[in-house]
Amino acid sequence: MLVICLYFVSVKKGNTYAIVDIETTGGHAGGNGITEIAIFIHDGNKVVERFETLINPLQSIPYHITSLTGISDEMVAGAPTFEEVAEKIYELLKHSIFVAHHVNFDHSFIRHQLKQSQFEWQVKKLCTVRMSRKIFPGLLSYSLGNLCRQLHIPIENRHRASGDALATVALFEKLLANDTEGHINAMLSRKSGEHWLPIQLDKAQIEVLPEAPGVYYFKNAAGKVIYVGKAINIRKRVVSHFNKQGIDKRTQLFLRQISAIDHKVCVNELHALVLESAEIKRLWPSYNKSQKQPLRQYGLYQFEDNKGYIRLAIDRKKKGLPVLCQFNLLHEGLVMLRKLAVEFNLNLKYCLLDKTLITEEDYAMMGNQEQYNQKVHQALQALARRLPTFAVVDDGLDEHEQLYLLIERGSFWGMGYLEKNLTVENINSLKELIEPMVDNDFIRNSLYQYVENHPEKKLVWANEMVV
Repeated sequence: MLVICLYFVSVKKGNTYAIVDIETTGGHAGGNGITEIAIFIHDGNKVVERFETLINPLQSIPYHITSLTGISDEMVAGAPTFEEVAEKIYELLKHSIFVAHHVNFDHSFIRHQLKQSQFEWQVKKLCTVRMSRKIFPGLLSYSLGNLCRQLHIPIENRHRASGDALATVALFEKLLANDTEGHINAMLSRKSGEHWLPIQLDKAQIEVLPEAPGVYYFKNAAGKVIYVGKAINIRKRVVSHFNKQGIDKRTQLFLRQISAIDHKVCVNELHALVLESAEIKRLWPSYNKSQKQPLRQYGLYQFEDNKGYIRLAIDRKKKGLPVLCQFNLLHEGLVMLRKLAVEFNLNLKYCLLDKTLITEEDYAMMGNQEQYNQKVHQALQALARRLPTFAVVDDGLDEHEQLYLLIERGSFWGMGYLEKNLTVENINSLKELIEPMVDNDFIRNSLYQYVENHPEKKLVWANEMVV
């Protein structure tokens, strides 16, 4: 049974609280308007002033919103616009702590509307959802309706600003009365940061993040990764996502979905950007826009025909078949192969660049198998020189290990940690010890740039070329 104490704990003297609820035309401030607002000024003991009004949002109210709130276009047609009541709202709110259920939603709308009316507004915020989780832990749900049922708070005129705001007033008073551990004062502390966190995210998940380079993962309530990012300082970068909350639909939906954060510490910025890029390709998070270019779909292959001639072809990548070179697009591969064929006088038909039948004249021009195959070997050796194989060898997370990142024939192969004193004799032995990852242009270019700036960290094996 939930027991509610009937005494008030001390809160900072002189604080007043503006307990607010709004109704809107939609879910994000950037493209929607306020249709109703209710403000109750509370001195920590009782309500001392109230203000409520319908607002003409200067846009049509969607049918589903009218069905939920009962507020129609006809009801707001004669109501004041926000600009007409902006000064009154600003005067009520400017010296009080802003309190609301899911506070960032209400705050984003009011701040946006005030800014459009030429009022700059900066105040402390308290979220009754976050306060309820701390002061009344273990409840089944923290929605306003369910909280009121569980805490025996009467709620009338649901989904209207005044009805929901009055219920929030009653909830806030119960929170003040039962805050025996000082959670509210702690949340009001300048260093708290509680007010800017996504509603489903526990502050403890921020506090355990390291101030180190690495990759972080935002997850939704189902545990699915919805965003992957990299950072030189993981904690600082994660916090930056929440400090300046955008008003556009995509940002608002993104923030509301974040329920958990995971991370991986990296050696340095290079390691972090490679891991980030590989993870974006592996997980394909819904809120990552960049680095979603096509995967390398095509490859250059060689095979020997029934006459003993080595033939080259560009085809879709095939699992288990060694690829000599990889391409994002078919056209990219065909252009490269044609240049190689012209440079080394390879038969276009034997490279499948000319689809007409091979004639006796073609065989005569190619010469015998040994002569032609030697030209193919020379072409592939030249290609290997142009598509380098090397490893970047960098420091590990501790003094006993080193990080290896492998480029094979111009493509990123993978990376991993090895013992510091381990001798890697050839590329095949390294490939057995590190984790394969998805290749892309961003990773390759980053590694090329890194070894250009740090040539001492480049490991090259002798005689590693395509033959």
